[in-house]
Amino acid sequence: MSDNNKDSVTITDVTLREYGQNVPSTGLNLFTPEIRIEIALKLIDAGFTNIEILSCIHPRLAPAMNEKALKKISAGLGRVDGVNLITLVPNRSGYRNFLDMNLGRDGCNHTIGFFFSAVEAHNLANLGRPIKETIDEYKKIAIDAAAKNIRLVSYVSAAFGYFDTKNAVLIEADMEDVNSYINLLLDLGAQTVTLSDLQGVANQKKTGRVFEAILKRKKGKDINKIGYHPHNISGESAIANSKTAYNMGIRRFDASLGGTGGCVTGAPGNQPTEMLVRFFHESGIETGLDEKKVFSLADMIDKELFRKIPLPQTG
Repeated sequence: MSDNNKDSVTITDVTLREYGQNVPSTGLNLFTPEIRIEIALKLIDAGFTNIEILSCIHPRLAPAMNEKALKKISAGLGRVDGVNLITLVPNRSGYRNFLDMNLGRDGCNHTIGFFFSAVEAHNLANLGRPIKETIDEYKKIAIDAAAKNIRLVSYVSAAFGYFDTKNAVLIEADMEDVNSYINLLLDLGAQTVTLSDLQGVANQKKTGRVFEAILKRKKGKDINKIGYHPHNISGESAIANSKTAYNMGIRRFDASLGGTGGCVTGAPGNQPTEMLVRFFHESGIETGLDEKKVFSLADMIDKELFRKIPLPQTG
């Protein structure tokens, strides 16, 4: 960021966590703790300071997130100064696992990621309980985490709507609710709140409408803490939506190498990290990332993992 005239953005890479949650048990011989440590180190070498790396969810849902693998990865990486290694925590049980694996401030110094949905139907499908119950539990976890000086980031899924496949209906998120969730999470100590288009249901116009509605309610406050996480089958469409978000004032974006990942409830993949980096650089916007290293890593992962590990089809 040597050019002070350049605007800048922050990109969080989510490859290891989101792709990892979709890798079946038959692919664990390739998606090993060792390769995940190597990828994390290469991401850091490319300049990433925010990386979603682990998730304390049940290995029945995500075999790659079994406790043995998570311990080996966290121990192999250790503490990394200046980098937020983010581990998602869905509930109190996940938080206990987070602490037991020594991921807190006095150990590997990971950042906790809270997440829940803006749409009740999706929260029930993804977390198995109502939004209120999820929030009530997160409040208790946040108090304990703050006492232990553990960093916190957060995510609001389906902020752009949720398509209920069972009833074939698109359920819109209430913008007043989304705004209240943002305020709540920031009050709980979250450094950032990322809004997710869970299923890629928004085009550029709708993406603009949602961010306009939220930013209007924020009245210029905390805009730098709001991020965007688009899922989309088309990387080009996701990038176009990110361009809209950027034009609205958003400066934090999630992406995955090769655009892989998604949600275990059936979300499509992400915007490709390498494409997003190139888009910003070609637009004269600084990312702090080495574009050549990002593309090289994306190519390596494509050949060594994506093509060799067929992911289960979700819908």
